[in-house]
Amino acid sequence: MATLVTLPSLPPTWTPPSEPASSTSPFVQRRLIPAGAAYLAHVKRTINNLTFDEYDKQVEEEQKRMQLLNADGLNGEDDLGVGDEEEPPELLLLDAKEWKKQDHYQVLGLSHLRYKATPEQIKIAHRKKVLKHHPDKKAGASHTTNDDAFFKCIQKANEVLTNPERRRQFDSVDPVCLSLEEDDPSASDFKGREKDAALFFRTFAPIFEREARFSKKTPVPMLGENDDSKESVHAFYDFWYNFDSWRSFEYLDKEVNEGSDSRDDKRYTEKKNKSERARRKKEDITRLRNLVDFTLNLDPRIKRIKQEEKEAREAKKKTKGGMSAAEQKAKAEEDKRKAEEEAQRKEEEEKIARAEAKKAKTAAANAAKKARRQQRAADADEAAPS
Repeated sequence: MATLVTLPSLPPTWTPPSEPASSTSPFVQRRLIPAGAAYLAHVKRTINNLTFDEYDKQVEEEQKRMQLLNADGLNGEDDLGVGDEEEPPELLLLDAKEWKKQDHYQVLGLSHLRYKATPEQIKIAHRKKVLKHHPDKKAGASHTTNDDAFFKCIQKANEVLTNPERRRQFDSVDPVCLSLEEDDPSASDFKGREKDAALFFRTFAPIFEREARFSKKTPVPMLGENDDSKESVHAFYDFWYNFDSWRSFEYLDKEVNEGSDSRDDKRYTEKKNKSERARRKKEDITRLRNLVDFTLNLDPRIKRIKQEEKEAREAKKKTKGGMSAAEQKAKAEEDKRKAEEEAQRKEEEEKIARAEAKKAKTAAANAAKKARRQQRAADADEAAPS
């Protein structure tokens, strides 16, 4: 209940203040622009038709969400669903000195993405792993000196995968992809099922998608579907028979022996690495060519196209406007000539391949002889009296 308060009367000596000598400034009309946190809150409530209580609850939930994100060390960034893969015990026992043998994608928890991982995903995955495995954090939790070998593996994986050139080198020899290549289908897998179109596309479509990442040219035509046109099928095989790959094998180079200052050792190792890279590159080209040949032989579309062409030829023969006997003879001779040229071309390719193999074998033998001579000379120098 309100209480009445009686104010005291003015003293008799009080006089009202005199007016200021200077005149006040004239009134000026100004435009005020609404701004500030209170105004923004008012706008949000108005747009979303929220009461004060509903808006306060929404703000509180948003603050909790941001606190959870900051607690993970991501500063509000979306974690992109990476870096949370299960870490098997053998992964945590990796030797940092053997970093070339480790699976960098597995170390960062990107096994499900591998070469498809974006730079942003690699960045987020690396940050998560650092927060989880940093030596200081682990040592503080156990109050003991902690081995930071796996942390060094994490740093090396990030160093490789954030460098475009080194990542390309690793992707070229990705252990998981190499194992998939070893499991590529063979003739025995299709024995008795050569006409199974569904099995053909289910088997070969992922293989060509995997191989497409090595192409210097883009876009890369994929295997397609069973009802593709003749032009699409021919374009696919034309591209893959002339496939230009950027795949390289520098990642597998052998290092020069530690502590060796011999220029001969370095030159020999570099020469050996160069030879090995060329050999692996040649083997990879042959592997891909055999894969395309095998795909072509099983492709149901090729059989369909040949059947359609045969039917078209037979239909043309039955029409009055078909080829005359002379035209048919000329075409048969032309086909025979092309077949002979193709056979001659293959024979020349085989001859060149044999010559290159013989040359490589001779070079290897000469290198071995030279190495033996050098070893004998070194042995003689050591045996000679000083």
